[in-house]
Amino acid sequence: MNTISAILDPSPDGTLHVPVPDELRGRKVAITATLRAAEEAIGPLKASPEAVALRKQLLQELRDLGGLSDVIPDPAAWQREMREDRPLPGRD
Repeated sequence: MNTISAILDPSPDGTLHVPVPDELRGRKVAITATLRAAEEAIGPLKASPEAVALRKQLLQELRDLGGLSDVIPDPAAWQREMREDRPLPGRD
């Protein structure tokens, strides 16, 4: 069982498109949905000062280690490669 919490933008026709985990693709999926305005559901999207400070610290540590250049030497090429793995919406 997977639990997904998301804020979705309705399509112009009023439908919502829910991301489905890889292990459930190609299968029937049972869902339970509670719909309410995002502002009412979660309040303002704001991180606490402690969370922001922790993120800054972790990003600085990553920079100090040299970033991800050893894992992803060419980010643009990596992105093109990742996009080849799946069809883009509206394209065959």
